[in-house]
Amino acid sequence: MHEVSVGVTLLSIAVVLIVAKLSTFIERYGQPPVLGELLAGVLLGNMYLFGIHIFEPIRENTIIQFLAELGVVILLFQVGLESNIQEMARVGVRAFLVACVGVVVPFVLGAYVVGPWLLPGLEDHAYLFLGATLTATSVGITARVFRDLGFLQSKEARIVLGAAVIDDVLGLVILAVVSAIVTVGSVSALDVSFIVMKALGFLVGAVVIGQLAASWLGKLLSKIHTGTGMKFTLAISFGLVFAYLAELIGLAPIVGAFAAGLVLDAVHFESFESPHIVEELHRAIRQQNIQNVGEVETIMRRHANQHVGDIIEPVGLLLSPIFFVLTGMSVDLSALFNPSVLLVALAITVVAFIGKVVSGLVAGKVNKQIVGWGMVPRGEVGLIFAATGRTLGIVDAETFSVIIVVVILSTLLTPPILAFIIRRNGGAAAAAAA
Repeated sequence: MHEVSVGVTLLSIAVVLIVAKLSTFIERYGQPPVLGELLAGVLLGNMYLFGIHIFEPIRENTIIQFLAELGVVILLFQVGLESNIQEMARVGVRAFLVACVGVVVPFVLGAYVVGPWLLPGLEDHAYLFLGATLTATSVGITARVFRDLGFLQSKEARIVLGAAVIDDVLGLVILAVVSAIVTVGSVSALDVSFIVMKALGFLVGAVVIGQLAASWLGKLLSKIHTGTGMKFTLAISFGLVFAYLAELIGLAPIVGAFAAGLVLDAVHFESFESPHIVEELHRAIRQQNIQNVGEVETIMRRHANQHVGDIIEPVGLLLSPIFFVLTGMSVDLSALFNPSVLLVALAITVVAFIGKVVSGLVAGKVNKQIVGWGMVPRGEVGLIFAATGRTLGIVDAETFSVIIVVVILSTLLTPPILAFIIRRNGGAAAAAAA
């Protein structure tokens, strides 16, 4: 890469970060910061409509694209760190039911109802790809909204995050099956079983082997050095390796990152020094608040978890906004200029929303609206599905434009709607009570 390209890239990153930060003024109007970042990206990405092309290189810059992907991986790793595997297990059945409904209903509606009705004359394979696209869920957007609003510890958030992981497995199966039908004309039950077993094997292995590996690595690395740098290295490397392993078997890297954060526990960092622990222990001793050894262990465990989250936080603040701004820049508003495409897209968007919102009905004794709307965003996952169909020559330009509009609306409308529902129902207070 030429020196000028490095300079332009650095300047582009600075522009993205500044624009992302300025967009957070939207918080004054009760909206989550992620919505501002998405809208800022939409604005930058569509300046060409006004004859301004200065921001176009940002969208095509492969380094910035990589940083964006790394940003969402770090975000889901952070979400996993802030989640609790035991609590996730408690909502496992409900998460599974939510994922199944959230995949089956949109697929059936897209492939067999609104597809043939609103886009007549296409091949059956095209309708299958439309249905497959509607099954996707972009958990990064929902997770960021939950995190912004302090809602990650709620039962609703745990159900949505668990369902999103299962959703990714089911979506992988559907995409693989539909692609195989298009390319070879059929797919065997053995092929489908192999895909499912690979995905389940990874998730089970991540929980069982991951916890053992993290404990062993923590003790080993702490013998070399017990400072913050080694603790950071252990945590971030663990997340990146799991992201790689997830992609290796065909899952989204963010699923691996989330699993890594989920299995890391305070015990894996107890061998590392933390000035926060010493400070609180001294304060508690002076105030005579420590009665037994158990209370000392509680303080140590709490700070072990908090401190690893604290040292990862600056990386997230740097990279996560790049992902959401770049996601917004991928939205091409010119697709909205064709009235016929827009009307069809709006109708399919309504179906896409309904297909996911109804999944909240099987979430049990929680706020079903929060769960249902939490599953709505398609984001980059829907675009990947659509792009696969276009690469195979099945999805034509008009259908692709329709899908783009569905992704635009589900991406931009979900954060404010979800934030409104959460605040109306008590917000973080409800999360704390859960």
